[in-house]
Amino acid sequence: MQDSERAAARQKFLEDAGGAGAQVLPLTPDASFRHYFRVSGAGTILVDAPPPRENLRAFVEVARHLAALGLHPPRVHACDLQSGFALLDDFGDDTFTRLLAAGADERTLYRLAVDVLCALQTHRDALDIDLPLYDDTMLVDEVLLLVDWYYPAVRGQAVPGEVREEFVALWHDILAALPPIAPTLVLRDFHVDNLMRVAAVDGSVQCGLLDFQDAVIGSPAYDLMSLLEDARRDVPRALVEEIVRRYHRAVRTTDTQAFDLHFHVLAAQRHCKVMGIFSRLCRRDGKSTYLDHIPRVVVLLEQNLTQPSLRPLRLWLDIHLPMRHEIQVTPG
Repeated sequence: MQDSERAAARQKFLEDAGGAGAQVLPLTPDASFRHYFRVSGAGTILVDAPPPRENLRAFVEVARHLAALGLHPPRVHACDLQSGFALLDDFGDDTFTRLLAAGADERTLYRLAVDVLCALQTHRDALDIDLPLYDDTMLVDEVLLLVDWYYPAVRGQAVPGEVREEFVALWHDILAALPPIAPTLVLRDFHVDNLMRVAAVDGSVQCGLLDFQDAVIGSPAYDLMSLLEDARRDVPRALVEEIVRRYHRAVRTTDTQAFDLHFHVLAAQRHCKVMGIFSRLCRRDGKSTYLDHIPRVVVLLEQNLTQPSLRPLRLWLDIHLPMRHEIQVTPG
């Protein structure tokens, strides 16, 4: 569909939803193919999530599930799943990222975030939703973004087939060696960019949740790791340790050693994936600003590579990507 046709379809959806004549203001785009528009005076956000590139149905289903659990996703006022349009609550502009940049108390916000995560994971109905399993196959498919996009950006050539196969094999071995752990609902992009300070009717402060359409059923360590090993900002070590302790007390973790192993392995997996995603955003989509975060992601990855269980990955990287700190990517 041409841009003009898409814009006309978007306008018709808004009119059908009761927004005829309303002014819409585009908001800053993110790393996806979605576009957001603030509907002036209506307290709503118009979401344009073009299928098949975006899965609006998943967003709506997960939003309703989270609301049923007593959490605070934006309410869905209207949606056209076939066309990929929705009207959502407008939570305003107070993302945790912006609040932190403006000098908000870091500890207060991270405590609020981890308390929401604990409330989610300890809710008896958290798993009462049909979602994909975040299994070894999916995790390996994601981590291949490193060899398919980051490797060529650094080496200037496609990864050789046998090198790619070696990478796949070592990741299957690493994941297979993880101890069993009770699964939970994983939002998958649980970090300060996707968390918002929202005022409740009674005046209390709530944590609004965004960007959860890729939710899965998987390890409880993943979302905590996503919050604390953030690709976009440094989190002080002392705060990381405090939040981890707060998490374990709240969820009553019975095997912290198994949890820690999951945390470190999934951190390495996510950091490899993100390095590939940020390279792809630059090379394929012309969004080069994401490259600014890669040095931080590399540092986070290196910290996790000290774990014995990740030694095969560290050896592979030392052989095939020894220059991983020196990415040079030009927009495609």
